[in-house]
Amino acid sequence: MCLSHTTGLPNIRWFHPSTGEMDSLGTLRIYFTPGSKYAYSGEGFRILQLAIEEIMQKNVDELAQERIFNPFGMYRTGYTWHTSFGDENVAVGHLNNGLIDQKKKRKEPVAGGSLVTTIADYARFIEQVMLKQHLSVKQYEEMFSPQISIHSVKQFPPITSEVTNENDGIGLSYGLGWGLFNCKLGRAFFKEGNGDSWRNYNINYPDKGISVIIMTNSENGETLYQELLETIVGETYIPWKWQDYIPYNHKK
Repeated sequence: MCLSHTTGLPNIRWFHPSTGEMDSLGTLRIYFTPGSKYAYSGEGFRILQLAIEEIMQKNVDELAQERIFNPFGMYRTGYTWHTSFGDENVAVGHLNNGLIDQKKKRKEPVAGGSLVTTIADYARFIEQVMLKQHLSVKQYEEMFSPQISIHSVKQFPPITSEVTNENDGIGLSYGLGWGLFNCKLGRAFFKEGNGDSWRNYNINYPDKGISVIIMTNSENGETLYQELLETIVGETYIPWKWQDYIPYNHKK
């Protein structure tokens, strides 16, 4: 449930998932019956992280370095900031209000939001996924099998009772850690990563051997996604409205 975002937990415990009001206590609540529907939850990742760390007796950054990052040659990737990353070749973010957004050098790993990486490193990771490496056939099939059909109006909160069948034609769903849909290019899986001025997106069409990774250092970065992807791929079939990625030249 944590990987398919069906826990019923909010995205961020400090904000009410329906009203957006701040909860200064950060009380963690379940807002719907777990397993009944999709609602993106960073807190779900946090719960899974705590469980894994308790069982393995290592933090998630140590485990990722041992099992993924180092074996894949991802030496500038981590859930915490490593001194080996250096300070010179680091992107500077730009917020809508014109302010500069310096990259946070986290000391504690947060599975749902502290990953730092580069285009080259993340491409190495996606290459291994596309080639079905380091996973059994059963594990791969389970990861990319729909765990829940998605009928929410938007990808991210607020959590509401409003539903839509607008994306039924592409079979929009969530697997284990990946958003999924089907289209004329075959199967597709995607993941995004957003925070402050950092806006990132990855879409993959394994049946065609197509993968596009976009990383931006602007709070407006999402407004470029559609034009950029359609220039590279052509028709992408991405559920833009659901993801709320409105192009810069369109009005909401």
